[in-house]
Formats: sequence, structure tokens, C-alpha cells
Amino acid sequence: MLDSNFNAKLGDFGLARLVDHGKPSQTTVVAGTQGYMSIEYVTSRQASKKTDIYSFGVVALEIACGRKPVVEELESSQVLMVDWVWELYGRGQVIEAADPKLCGYFNEEQMKCLIIVGLWCAHPNHVSRPSIQEAIQVLNFNAPLPSLPLDMPEVTSSYRPPFTYGTGTSERGKTY
Repeated sequence: MLDSNFNAKLGDFGLARLVDHGKPSQTTVVAGTQGYMSIEYVTSRQASKKTDIYSFGVVALEIACGRKPVVEELESSQVLMVDWVWELYGRGQVIEAADPKLCGYFNEEQMKCLIIVGLWCAHPNHVSRPSIQEAIQVLNFNAPLPSLPLDMPEVTSSYRPPFTYGTGTSERGKTY
């Protein structure tokens, strides 16, 4: 989405309505777009700054990688982009996650920064995610890159979602 000055603006990541963080949610089902929702949002249905940071991280990775957050593999298998990028990061091959349509025409330092900040924001543990100010400082090269674990941290059982990512059909008939 662009404003009148053609500045990029992001939407609501698929959430159906605004959430008043001070009041309990009246929603009885999880509202949001698969792949953009953090584990704690899926389990608690409570939006917060940290759930927004997670979504920001997924969008940053989507821009850098040119991939959707959830990619269909074979018939019933799905690959989560965050998992795929974190695996490349752990092998020291994070630049390989860059959008292949760019054909290598990008600044590697900037691409690496965007991808690592995306992973940092999409960290499975909400406590380990940065504030938006911290993320922007790193993106502007005013702070060093964060040091992330080489292996994607496991989500504790208290944050495990009540469902698994499977296939289904949206109301528009599109399979996800």
C-alpha cells in the first residue's frame, strides 16, 4: 500500500479488526494470515507490540527473499519461510535466501542486515525480539547486527500452537 507521496505503508497483516490491547479480545477464533502470526498470538489471541514485531520480521524476510511466508512443497507438505531462512543462517549461507529475481544485483551487507533483522524480529521466543526502535537502528547501520543462535530456538511447550500448519482452502478458494 502506498500513501499520497508514494511512501510504502503496511497494512494489518490480515487481522480482521483493530485490537484494544487494554481489553480482552471478543474473538473466538484466531484471526490473521497464516505465516504472519506469532506462536503466542495464535495461542493467546492477544495482540501486542511483540506480535507486531514478529509480523514485521516476516514481512522483512518476504521482501528480502521474494517468497511467501508459507510455501507449498509436494502434495501436503509446507515449508515456513522463517524456518528455511534460519537454516541458511545457521549454515553461514544467509545471502542464499535473497530473492533470486534480483540476480545478485544488491548490496550484500544491506541484504544480510535485512535478513538477520527479519529473523531477529521473527524470533520464536517473544522475549528475544527487539523493539521496533532497536530493529530500525540496526537497519540504518546505527547499531551492530544481533548475534542470533545458529539453530532456530525451539518453542517451549507453553507456546506451542493448538494446531499445526496444514493445507486448507480460504474463503476465496485459494489453497494455502
